[in-house]
Amino acid sequence: MNRSVIRKNGIPLYVQVKERIISDIRAGVYQAGDKLPTERELSAVIGVSRNTISQAYHELEHEGVITSAQGRGTFVCDRDDKVRLGNRRDLLQRVIDVALEECLQLGFTLDDFLQFASARVKEKAVLLDQSQIVFIECNREQVEYFSRKLEFGGVHITPVIIDELRDQERGALLQVESADLIITTFFHFDEVQQLLGEDRDVLAISLDPELETIVKIARIPEQSEVGLVCRSERFAGKIRSALRQAGLDSFRLRVTTTADAQELSHFVKDLHAVIVSPSRRREVEKSCTTRQSMIEFVFRPDASSVNLLRAAVADVRRER
Repeated sequence: MNRSVIRKNGIPLYVQVKERIISDIRAGVYQAGDKLPTERELSAVIGVSRNTISQAYHELEHEGVITSAQGRGTFVCDRDDKVRLGNRRDLLQRVIDVALEECLQLGFTLDDFLQFASARVKEKAVLLDQSQIVFIECNREQVEYFSRKLEFGGVHITPVIIDELRDQERGALLQVESADLIITTFFHFDEVQQLLGEDRDVLAISLDPELETIVKIARIPEQSEVGLVCRSERFAGKIRSALRQAGLDSFRLRVTTTADAQELSHFVKDLHAVIVSPSRRREVEKSCTTRQSMIEFVFRPDASSVNLLRAAVADVRRER
């Protein structure tokens, strides 16, 4: 990897570093288990700040591409989903070793431990399989996408559109009523809690912009007139924040939440590009001209939210 990966093309430096590392992994430069350069080393080679390298490494670790081990360094993960990350294997082995020691101190045998552990695993599997989870979001495309991303270990997640709750649709109300766990995003947490009542536990998850979305927006020329079309000021604020964090603030951004077709056509008329939330894409397409680029701003659940969900499922089921 060298300085040539940093190009003056408007794409944030950390995104370019990420893409080059992924490209090198695919090309076999780095293979599963290989140790990557330290942040300081890579910073010196490429000629960017350590913060840039740190951000790239942080996102790659959240995406399961690399893993870091305290005192050992950063390594390329095995991309086979059936193989656990190395540091997680080590941690799990330590947990098992502690449990085995406790088992022997209590006077049980190793065979006893194996029998008890096997029975407990089967009990947990039944709990997961029987859990009913509902995920509430504002539009069909996003809620189905998130539901698929969040499913794990036999757990099925039922998508519900928030408008169905607002309209008191019977099917949606029944699904929510029978759910062991209700999930939504921080965008809609307050409204969902209000609609369902304070006595229902709602788990809010965080979302990150998809890399492809950020790359497309990064290619918009500086000082361009860009429009953002979405349904709420809250969603617009989330997108603005994501753009600032990615260093994408070199163009002039205008925002509208109007649902009036004539106002929308007037809004997009002279824009270089239009950023849209997934729920507004189809109506915005009718107003855009062929010379305008339209970019759908897609978020995805972050890794910590997925881990939080995994930990919450069995606990919520047992409590209820």
